[in-house]
Amino acid sequence: MSRLLEIKNLDVSFEQEQGLARALRGVDFLLSSGETHALVGESGSGKTVTSMAIMGLLPIPPGKINQGEILFQGKNLLMLTESEKRILRGKEIGMIFQEPAKYLNPAYKIGEQIAETLMTHFQTDRKAATQQALEFLHLVGLGKNKRVLGSYPHELSGGMKQRAMIAMAICCHPALLIADEPTTALDVTLQLQILRLIHRLKRKFTMGILFISHDLGVVNEISDKISVIYAGKIVESATKNQLFENPLHPYTKLLLLSIPDAAKRGTRLRVIPGTVPDAEHIPAGCSFHPRCPLAEDICHGEIPASIDYDSGHFAACHFVGKKWIDSSK
Repeated sequence: MSRLLEIKNLDVSFEQEQGLARALRGVDFLLSSGETHALVGESGSGKTVTSMAIMGLLPIPPGKINQGEILFQGKNLLMLTESEKRILRGKEIGMIFQEPAKYLNPAYKIGEQIAETLMTHFQTDRKAATQQALEFLHLVGLGKNKRVLGSYPHELSGGMKQRAMIAMAICCHPALLIADEPTTALDVTLQLQILRLIHRLKRKFTMGILFISHDLGVVNEISDKISVIYAGKIVESATKNQLFENPLHPYTKLLLLSIPDAAKRGTRLRVIPGTVPDAEHIPAGCSFHPRCPLAEDICHGEIPASIDYDSGHFAACHFVGKKWIDSSK
């Protein structure tokens, strides 16, 4: 598979009254064409900032890209002009936003919004664009009739809004689709439907997908590769099988332990003690050390290097493979 998206040493910060917030601190990962690469971590880890940087939607200022490259099909997106980015967005790179109600325009009907995307990128006339919009709504499971096409966003349920946003994101057949927590606000049944829909569309249009989530249980259903991000850095990256069968970083292990287990109904859910540090106050050394059961003196002062331990299975920890006594059992 060819390299579709490659992020190299991406560093992003935000100027705030409290000081400099380091949102991303040297993010690296590779997404090949036709694969689903999941970016996983708790809220505040830098997942959405990464997606906004790819789309060219970071607010600058207060945001600032200090260094790094975002290579899409070999082209550095950070070197493009704003007009070049507008051409790319929607046509070559589509995005499913986390909360569709915030991103669907309440003043326009769903069909008008999808048709506008097609007219902008392909100079299609309104009648043809509207017909194509109807076909894409049918493709994502919203029926062949024109009810949804002529509806305003507030007239649709949460699941229908999410499907309408997916239709808008894929209507130009993008090479890359970014899905930012696309199932967060949905119930379990709808989550599974949306995951299956995204997987089916990936195969139909041979897209690469960057799937952003905080839930490794969800990621297990859809991903080929996984990168685990914490406090603006990738701490582990591997194929899905490598990561689930042999997690190397303590943070990844704790994320896996926190996945609800239907076989253990009635038992207390596992949690990771503490919280992700504020981007303004990243701890020295390994940023995970205040929450890590393995932390020793070296972790407080020295940032661990990311090392390939097994055919593309990278981890950044001073104590890869070391076991700890699980005191929470």
